[in-house]
Amino acid sequence: MASISKVSILDYFNIVFEGENGKIESNCKACGTRIQAKRSVTSNFVTHLKRKHQAMYDEFVKKKDMKREAYSSSSSSLHPYSSSSLHSLANGGGHRCNHSITAGGVGVGGGGGREGAGEGVTKFHRHDPRQVLISEAIAKMLVQDLQPASLVDLRGFRELLQLLEPRYTPEPPRYLHTQLLPAYAYQAQLATRQALASALSLSLSVSLWRGFLGTAAGVNTGYLGVTCHFLSSDWQMRSALLACLPLVGGLSANRVLAEFEEVCVAHGVSGRAFRVVADPFPAETHPSCRLPGFCIHGNPGDDADEEEEESGDEGGEREGAVEQEDWWEGGLGSGRIDCFCCSLGQCVRDGLLSSSPLLSSTLAKASSFYNYVTSAVPHDKLVGLLGGGLGGAGSSRDGERDWAVQLKVLRGLLDSAEFLEDVSDRADLVLSGQEVALLRELTDTLEPFTEAWDMVHTHRQGDRHVSISLALPCVLGLRKHLSECVSPQLPCLLLGLSQAVERRLAPILEDPLYVTATTLDPQFKLTWSSDPDWHRQVLLDEVTKHTQTQGPSMELTPQAQSPDAALSPASSPLPSSTSLSRPCKLFSFIKQRPTAQAKSVEQELAGYLREEPTEEEPLHYWRRKTIDFPQLSQVAKRAFTVPAGTSTVETIFTSARHWLQPGRGRALPKNLETLIYLKTNYRLLWT
Repeated sequence: MASISKVSILDYFNIVFEGENGKIESNCKACGTRIQAKRSVTSNFVTHLKRKHQAMYDEFVKKKDMKREAYSSSSSSLHPYSSSSLHSLANGGGHRCNHSITAGGVGVGGGGGREGAGEGVTKFHRHDPRQVLISEAIAKMLVQDLQPASLVDLRGFRELLQLLEPRYTPEPPRYLHTQLLPAYAYQAQLATRQALASALSLSLSVSLWRGFLGTAAGVNTGYLGVTCHFLSSDWQMRSALLACLPLVGGLSANRVLAEFEEVCVAHGVSGRAFRVVADPFPAETHPSCRLPGFCIHGNPGDDADEEEEESGDEGGEREGAVEQEDWWEGGLGSGRIDCFCCSLGQCVRDGLLSSSPLLSSTLAKASSFYNYVTSAVPHDKLVGLLGGGLGGAGSSRDGERDWAVQLKVLRGLLDSAEFLEDVSDRADLVLSGQEVALLRELTDTLEPFTEAWDMVHTHRQGDRHVSISLALPCVLGLRKHLSECVSPQLPCLLLGLSQAVERRLAPILEDPLYVTATTLDPQFKLTWSSDPDWHRQVLLDEVTKHTQTQGPSMELTPQAQSPDAALSPASSPLPSSTSLSRPCKLFSFIKQRPTAQAKSVEQELAGYLREEPTEEEPLHYWRRKTIDFPQLSQVAKRAFTVPAGTSTVETIFTSARHWLQPGRGRALPKNLETLIYLKTNYRLLWT
């Protein structure tokens, strides 16, 4: 038999470094891109070829197929048990074979799959590109859905894989959660550190959750998430989760600060953050705010149970809160600010709590009517009335527990009340005129809060970065709305909202950071100000302070701006003969260009404010205006890194906490922090 040469994906790469535990660094032979991975996990190399060099990938797949066919044919001809002899033996040999045998002579157990599913099928080699890509797709599924790796051992899942691709061999769960997923996390860490090394400016978000895994056996648990929002060298806003760390045994300010500093040092951002967005310590659990009594497609008892879980240990945690808060404030310094989105949600929660006795019974009746209608009436008839995705089948449990989504459902219900009454046969659930008027008053009062929530909430914006320049105009709009609003049936709601806004959000109006960010937003400038002269002076003071403390210019060279610049031929310097940096007799007839005189901060601000407001995206505007307003631009690229909304990892925790709790019928992934880390950084790896 002719020898069959081995086909390896590494044939298309030059290995430049090989470290411990099989870690290697290789350069692509075609483009020179450096890729880090483990020798046992080659999916990164296969993915690079498939995305960047399709012809080379097709050649690799063809070689693998040729090798497989050659191996299969040669093995079949030489193996003493050919398919025909096996068939004869099974029928007349006196005993029955319980295992299917592939054409290559490899036995495949038939206990967990379909009978005879593996007959005549040669399984993929461990490093076959199709085997690797399917394993990567399974890993993506585990990450996106936060599923335990043990899912691949379920009989139904294996039968599905056998039906879709009989040649695929499922990877063991231990390999997935001890090698494959950590390898992806390692790749994400490398990519994040490279991007942060050339970042122009950055801010951080600190997220804390208490009791996330329950309080079984009296052990308090929690998680710490650190997210970096940074401006890349090409003036694009990026966000990356730096770490998701489990905190078992309770939270203390000292411990959280130590973990936070360690994460910052490891990623090279210690001392570089412009602002740190973190709520006061001890962190509030921020229970999901929802309309009291309005339960869509659920059991009202679940809400009561979660309220107990969220507030059960409140008395004990208040002990020593003042001391912990002092440590927290001292550790993060004056750069700490509250999350605007969380503060906005707390305002709504405070207002709803103040009017809960008046609203609960009516909202409970409205939700019963909604649940009955959406279960009895065909979904296609409700889409145009209740909005897309709100007709029952399309709504998710996360959305149903969000006060803003609930309010939109309620508004659609009220707008279509007459039609829904006609198609339903439950007169006891129909809302009376007084009840409709009460709910109308509720929706009208909270409508501007819903608009502000949708505007700054990260999940509503498709994970797009929303800067704090929107916070100040939102607060002004809410104050104006509450001052003009008339609520004869819900005076407690109006009073509670007004007091909450003044307590939690009004300080923003005098905060120099928010004044600066809003004024440097080209769509606002000073059009919002009732005292332009004072706010102009606040901005001047802020710009002067930051330009003085900045010192030498932080602008990076083109080589430093891009990690791959050294590999690009376009980045090589021009020949010295083309440079006019020194006097040249040959070009003495050319008039010298006049040097631009530096403008003062006052002159830059005056020129900026003379321009008409524009809808141009702020960072695009300031990148274009860097030469015209260099000092303002330096402050703008810092201020716009501060987020107004919650980080993506908080959205993941909010959506996952109700079904990852022990006792809710779900197996808890052992490497939950790795799954959350990869899910948050999903776009960094797989887009």
